[in-house]
Amino acid sequence: MQTSSTAADVIIAVIPIVGIVMGSVVVFFYLLWNYKRNTLLIKAGQYKRPEFDLLSFSLLAGLLLVSVGLSLTVFLALFRGFDFGLLGGLIPLSLGIGLLAYYGMKRGDRSS
Repeated sequence: MQTSSTAADVIIAVIPIVGIVMGSVVVFFYLLWNYKRNTLLIKAGQYKRPEFDLLSFSLLAGLLLVSVGLSLTVFLALFRGFDFGLLGGLIPLSLGIGLLAYYGMKRGDRSS
């Protein structure tokens, strides 16, 4: 027994598609305008290369991945047991631990 109408099903199916298309348009124009801005700054001689702090990035990404991976691992272990679905939590957990280990090694190199 179907209680929803076909018009509602169509609208529910179209909303995510429209959201993805609009988000893609926003990202496209951001990249386009940022490219044009950078080329104009280079022509004017005012372009400064942005600095990227890999150490801070690895710390932030590592902490975020560990927290997400740990919570997913615990949830999936309790909800589904120990099966292949647990990899959905173990993969970000191990990536986060790796990034935090990289941060720890590089921070130790910097102090000496």
